[in-house]
Amino acid sequence: MANSSTSTSSSIQQETGIVYLVGAGPGAVDLITVRGAKLLAQANIVLHDALVTPEMLELCPQAIKVSVGKRSGQRSAAQEHINQQLVEAAQQHAIVVRLKGGDPMLFGRADEEMTALEHARIRFEIVPGITTAMAAAASVQLPLTKRGVARSVALFTSSTAPGEAAETRIPDCDTLVQYMGGKEAILTAQRMLAKGFSPDLPIVIVQSCSRPEEQHLHLKLCDLAHGLPACDGPVLVMMGEAMRQRS
Repeated sequence: MANSSTSTSSSIQQETGIVYLVGAGPGAVDLITVRGAKLLAQANIVLHDALVTPEMLELCPQAIKVSVGKRSGQRSAAQEHINQQLVEAAQQHAIVVRLKGGDPMLFGRADEEMTALEHARIRFEIVPGITTAMAAAASVQLPLTKRGVARSVALFTSSTAPGEAAETRIPDCDTLVQYMGGKEAILTAQRMLAKGFSPDLPIVIVQSCSRPEEQHLHLKLCDLAHGLPACDGPVLVMMGEAMRQRS
């Protein structure tokens, strides 16, 4: 009977593996949450984004590591493959970590992954992370909100998969933060000028936030509308009067 009980318990444990969608934060290994780091240390397998750093993966030396990196512009079927990998991992391992850059619930495709796990009747939990907008504001020491200047913030992206229509609406907020900026931010600046925004509106570009190669660029809306220098890492664009440098 003892052997039968042990076998049954082991079988149930295999069938009820849990998936943690963990936010890795903006990049620096010491900006992941304590809970996120603890789960990495316990994980049997970690499925991680392309932008997760090697230093971050050193927090889970015991785990199988699978890169499921998917960059903006790749075909949407890639997400379906990631969903299937998550389901299969949970069917084989007790603790699965899906490690996402920033926060899973902001531009992290969390909805698709949660839906796939729900359909497969697999338990999951969300572990939030520091989203890049907050880390970038801290890095350049310019708050996204400012008394008498900025009371509202919009986090948005115009990036889409091939075949999807790009978002052209400009959010109605005091401070705008465009994720995955690059060429899309140039088009946003051009649309803002066409809608009557001031050409002198302050802009801050943050590349590779919180990483050793991080770079900042301060410019005006009219400058951004004419282009950006070539960028190697992920780009965040912050726009609004709150981004005006203190004198």
